[in-house]
Amino acid sequence: MGKSSVRTPLLNADLEAQTPRAGAAREKGKAANATADYVSLPGAASIVSRSQGPTLPGPRAPAPAPAPGPAETSSAAPKNNSASLSTLLMIAVCCIATVIYLSAPFVAEPYDGNNPSQDDAKNAFYKASRTGYHFQPEKNFMNDPNGPMYYKGYYHIFYQYNPKGAVWGNICWGHAVSTDLVHWQYLELALVPDQWYDIEGVWSGSATILEDGTPAIMYTGSRNGQHQSQSMAIPVDPSDPLLRKWKKVPENPLLLNPTGISPHDFRDPTTAWLESDGLWRITIGAKVEKTGIALLYTSRDFRHWELQDTWLHHVNATGMWECVDFYPVLEEGKLGVDHSILLGPKSEQLNAELGGEQPPFSDTFKYVFKVSLDDTRHDHYAIGNYSTATHKFVTDRPGIGPRYDYGKFYASKTFYDSKTSRRILWGWANESDSEQDDITKGWASVQALPRTIWLDAKTGSNILQWPVEEVDRLRGGLTSHDSTVLEPRDIFKVKGGDGPQLDITVVFQKPDVTTVDRVVPDEEFDCSQGGSAHRGVFGPFGLLVLTDDNLIEHTAVFFYITPMKSGAWTTRVCSDQSRSSLAPNLDTTVYGSFVNILPTEDTLELRVLVDHSIVETFVQGGRLAITSRVYPTLAINEKSRLFLFNNGTRPITVKSVDVYQMSSVAMHAI
Repeated sequence: MGKSSVRTPLLNADLEAQTPRAGAAREKGKAANATADYVSLPGAASIVSRSQGPTLPGPRAPAPAPAPGPAETSSAAPKNNSASLSTLLMIAVCCIATVIYLSAPFVAEPYDGNNPSQDDAKNAFYKASRTGYHFQPEKNFMNDPNGPMYYKGYYHIFYQYNPKGAVWGNICWGHAVSTDLVHWQYLELALVPDQWYDIEGVWSGSATILEDGTPAIMYTGSRNGQHQSQSMAIPVDPSDPLLRKWKKVPENPLLLNPTGISPHDFRDPTTAWLESDGLWRITIGAKVEKTGIALLYTSRDFRHWELQDTWLHHVNATGMWECVDFYPVLEEGKLGVDHSILLGPKSEQLNAELGGEQPPFSDTFKYVFKVSLDDTRHDHYAIGNYSTATHKFVTDRPGIGPRYDYGKFYASKTFYDSKTSRRILWGWANESDSEQDDITKGWASVQALPRTIWLDAKTGSNILQWPVEEVDRLRGGLTSHDSTVLEPRDIFKVKGGDGPQLDITVVFQKPDVTTVDRVVPDEEFDCSQGGSAHRGVFGPFGLLVLTDDNLIEHTAVFFYITPMKSGAWTTRVCSDQSRSSLAPNLDTTVYGSFVNILPTEDTLELRVLVDHSIVETFVQGGRLAITSRVYPTLAINEKSRLFLFNNGTRPITVKSVDVYQMSSVAMHAI
């Protein structure tokens, strides 16, 4: 992907390593004394003590009062209590101060790490947005992850990059390397637009490890008003584990748009795979009218490619397909699989490694086909089977499939990690602020944390994704809390949750819906209808992260269990940005979706990783993910707090909470 319509901002501030959050000490909570771990808030109109039943603030924009929660026979109705006059006066003072604060525009000069004057208060907002442990360049604009791979002891990540500014344009391939997927070193640009066929930009593509063990890059070049073609680059010195220098092959461009395909809709070649017939195959995204399609090409020498008569996959009414990805997954277990070893001449070796005599691979593996929809900026995937006879992908279920991530996550790319036999997923977490904000701060965009990805054996119908285990090494001080009960409208401050870099795991007891005798169906609810301020029987309940002491700013991550007309109950997970910041010109969409909770599962689990301006949520072991970009003005740095809340009409049991402080990582050029 690389179109100029792409909007992708992010943060950029000083890259000096922040002091790691110290502490290996473990603060163990006591179930018998919940107040030692969970601190109720003092009485206030929107922040009330447990005995008063707090009300969570609604969205910033004026809106009608939330509709009453579903009717039920429970006697657990919330109490109506007014706040004290002194408390109301305190809130009024806070509001006036906030208005004064917001009336002054944010003024900041483009970030310069050598300019001490930028440490003053006027830059605090922008500097607080810079992440501590997510990958991002030192400055300027980044979008799609490209060509990830493991080679000679190093993980490589390439990315769409503008070396001249914090907005889209002048697109090159940035390049960084790491030995552990968390500590990165920047290298010189890998590919730049210096040929007639890519003079308008070196757009997205993929890396493939060839039979001789050397890598090759296939990428989209843009020219003549974004006319697209496919080209190839190889390392100048394959013995260099850093792969600093790349050269474009003289045969470029290798592929032009075929008949019937617009030159504006032909981009983003996948990693190639080798089959037993000795042919390499790649697929490239395109469209025919409103139908998204995946073109299929074959080659024996990786230089001369032939278009096949059949499409690998297509779905009507989905528009242009970008950043296509196609890979196998085991039906059981987390082991990743190299596509070429699975289907190529070395497939017998893999068979032996898996235990000798195996059923046909088509019976023991499934395939994942993923596409980034240009029309919606969402990544969808389908699970199904791939036939080496027809070279077509057939989905288990019709349609485009669920999303990888229900928030800010796009243009994703996986690779097979030969070091640990994992399949690892990268995705671009776009900005939610304005382009002018990005220009002012001098940078835009982060990559979401790399995630291990595998098939959910419990359901067989979705993938699971989880931050790579190397991220756990950044954990510092841990505060653990035992069981407590959140009464209706409770809001508790969680000890150990101060600061903008956290790794939080909270486990709730799944509520017993059979205790509710009569309810009004709420199946029309979606996450955007009132967000965390909505009120039902079981929820919303969950976490408030990046929260100031007075709950003026907060990002809510929550469960909401709703009754259906059929009598069944469904579970949604939402990430509510509507009150995440007092800053203007932000996208404060409320994200979320249904999550499949199996009858055998008696707990509801959230893992939430907070890093200044990005919040990544993983539900039920990775069955659903939501990535949010937020820009608090009050809840920044050491002023950020963590809360538990229950806005439902029934009590919710919290079984455990673990909160880790997360260290920062140093990223620098070599």
